[in-house]
Order: sequence, then structure tokens, then C-alpha cells
Amino acid sequence: MIYLDNAATTYPKPPQVYRVWNEAMRAYGANPGRGGYEFSSVTSEAVYESRAICAEFFGAEPENTVFTLNCTHALNYAIKGLGRRGVHFVISDLEHNAVLRPVHTCAAHYGGSYSIFETHEDDELTLARAERAIHPNTAAMICTAASNVTGRRLPIKRLAELCRRKGIVFVVDAAQGAGVLPLKLGGGINIICAAGHKGLYGPMGTGLLLTDGSVQLNSIIEGGTGSASESPLQPDFTPDRFESGTINTTGAIALGEGVRFVAAKGTDVILRHELELCRRFCDGVRTINGTILYTDITAKNSDRYAPVVSFNLLGRSSAQISEALGRRGFCLRAGLHCAPLAHRKLGTSERGTVRFAPSVFTSAQEVEQLLRAIRAISAE
Repeated sequence: MIYLDNAATTYPKPPQVYRVWNEAMRAYGANPGRGGYEFSSVTSEAVYESRAICAEFFGAEPENTVFTLNCTHALNYAIKGLGRRGVHFVISDLEHNAVLRPVHTCAAHYGGSYSIFETHEDDELTLARAERAIHPNTAAMICTAASNVTGRRLPIKRLAELCRRKGIVFVVDAAQGAGVLPLKLGGGINIICAAGHKGLYGPMGTGLLLTDGSVQLNSIIEGGTGSASESPLQPDFTPDRFESGTINTTGAIALGEGVRFVAAKGTDVILRHELELCRRFCDGVRTINGTILYTDITAKNSDRYAPVVSFNLLGRSSAQISEALGRRGFCLRAGLHCAPLAHRKLGTSERGTVRFAPSVFTSAQEVEQLLRAIRAISAE
């Protein structure tokens, strides 16, 4: 099996992540923050160490670093936490359903609305359209760091500066950016939502909500936090406000080890490796008859992309291509990738695309094997 669906979740994980997860299952089995005995205390310390590692990686404070189940969970906390009567949101036309759906639901619940601005290859046009979408009652702009369909990066730093000038909250969906792009709080970025199981190489069932401490979010889940237990009100301080119930303790501890791995290797090194594999893949696909590239990464334009490539074969649905590759031992995801806005923009809403997404562990040899398989399928 050659796994190339790393935009969904990375596999394999670094060996040390498996080791730490296994050790955590055995050594940190008590509920953190729920007991005065030593077993609970050492578990709390291990969770805090992981929290501090994740916080440092994104330029946050540990107390403003919340463990979630995934990026979608974090985005719901951020978006619905900003809800108020007549609220207005701004999002891009590349957003995943993890942004579109909670924005739609929150706006409807509060009698509000949202605007979708059109992105463009020219960042100046993207910025101008984003600015025009901001209304007097806009609460926040929520944007993906990079499309999970084409890998196209948005001008996040400049959008953040725009939001700072306009006095609105800027939320970054870092599902496809965390671990490969240099993303930190500050400069107008108020909230980062990240998937722990993708570019941060943590286990599935892990994610992060990181804030700069300037935004007061409503809670959407209430319950036991191990703090302020005498009150019927949810704590007003983080991370307790957003960590009701028992967290994924072993997952959170292992996530810290994944972040430590990425930090030690360097996001720039990881990005360079994965983009080179994408460039090699694009070069190969261009030579195969009947292929369509929706992401065309070259040496000159690679700084505009995250390592994700979408393609199709004429005369076949994306599902047929994925199944044919699967029979040959390759794992690539087909369909709409839970991002209907991006596919509407591409004109692929009916058939979807096949997505190639390498990881730090993918080799050039595996890319060449994939290209040979696509050539064989094309020739059938």
C-alpha cells in the first residue's frame, strides 16, 4: 500500500508519536485535573507539557491553547462562540464545510448573514474583494490557510492586517496549513484552528483552538471542567471554558510529540520536500494523455501552494479513478472533499477530483510508481 491521502490524515506517524501514545495509555490513565492524588497530578503535568509545546509552536500562551477533537470542533467553538443578534461573517470561496456550515447555521440562528468573497490568482484582487465583503456589523472573517482541494494558499498575513484595520476578528482554518506553513498568532490573527492528526502528525481525534486572548467566545458545550465546580455557570477562563468533560488525554499527549517532531524538523524543510514531490507529480501528469490538472505546481509558483494537487482523467469520474488506483495499492481520495465551494469554483461539482497529498515520509520513488499507475489506467 502507498498512502497518499495525507490531506485527510497523515499516515504513518513518526515512530515517537506511536511510542508516546502507547506509553501514555499505560502511564497516564487517571483523569487530569479531577483528583488530588499523584496519579492524576502526573497526568495533568503531562497534558500541560503537551499544551505548552503546542502553544509555543503557534505563538500562543498555554492557557489560551485548547485541546479539541479535530479542526471542525475548534472552528465550531470559534464561529458559534462569536454569535450574536444580527451577526455577519465573511468567508472565502475556497472554504471547507467545517467553515461554511457553522457560519450558515450561526448566521441563521442569530438572524444574521454572511458574505463569500471570490479569491483570485492576483492577491490584490483577493484582498480588494475581501474588503468589499466587510459590513459595519461584520464580527469576523474566517479563511482557510490553503485550499484542501487545490492547495492554493490565501494571503493570510495581508488578510489579517485588513481585519485588524477594520477592527474585526480574524480566524484561520489551519487544517491544511498547520505543520507546513509558518502560522502564528499575532499581526491580526486572533484565532487559529488546527487539526492535530494532519500536518502536526498527532493521532486522530485531536485538534487545537488557539487564541490571542483578546476575544471572548461564548461557550457552546457546558459541563464538568474540574474547576469552579460549585457554580452552575461555565468557567469564563480558558482552557477550562472549552474543555468540558474528559479530554482525549493520551491523544493530547501524543499530539505534543507530533508537534515536537515538526518543530525539530522545521516546517520549511517539510514544505520544501512535499512541494518538490507535488512538482514532480505535476510534471509527470502533464505528459499523460487525457489528464486534467487543477493544481499545476511549478518551480516558479510553488510558493503559492500548500502540498495538495487535484487532477482527473477524461471520460472517468473521480471515484472510478480512485478505485482503479486503489486496486493497484494507492490510497488517494476522490470526490468533493467536503469543500463544495472550491469545487463550484473549479467547475467540478458533478464529478469531483482525485487528490494527491504527500507527507514528510513520502518518497520520490512512490510518486513515480503512482505516475506509472495513472499512465496504465489512462491507456486502458
